[in-house]
Amino acid sequence: MGRSKSGLSAGEERMKRLARNIDLLASRDEDLIRRERETEVLRRAAAAQLHALCAAFVGELNRLLKRSEVQLDPESFDAERYQPDMSTLMQIQVRGRIVQIAFTATPGLVSTEEFRIPYILEGSVHAFNQQLLDKNLVEEQLLFYTLEGRSKLWRYFDTRTYRSGSFDWDYLTTLMEEVI
Repeated sequence: MGRSKSGLSAGEERMKRLARNIDLLASRDEDLIRRERETEVLRRAAAAQLHALCAAFVGELNRLLKRSEVQLDPESFDAERYQPDMSTLMQIQVRGRIVQIAFTATPGLVSTEEFRIPYILEGSVHAFNQQLLDKNLVEEQLLFYTLEGRSKLWRYFDTRTYRSGSFDWDYLTTLMEEVI
């Protein structure tokens, strides 16, 4: 039987290599499980962040209003009950004018399929009122929770104009202005 430079037979070398690869496989599996857990924590935090931004926006608007009240549904968000594999819906409404936000986790840990910047949550934003509904003019903009280096933020993308930006108070103000 032939021996290699290490003094092991070809069969023994193969077994040793197989054992090494199995040990590497275990390390890769542990790394994947760790990344899945980290991504789940990040998704949960991102969902809570989006609700907090909407709640602060609604709270500030209501502070300034004298005759109407803007409502956020759901009023509160429990990050512990958040389920990334199910669609999450949030709605800001005032007197029949609605901004609707829906999102869910990407099929994999990270995606770039619909947007050039890697993201872990995806969805859409709709802003409408009865007149827009009657004319079938409900615009849809895509929504992503992106991972841009150290920066992680909610971004919208308008597929019609290719305009993109941060999902923030300015964006929410613009959406509300469009339906008022």
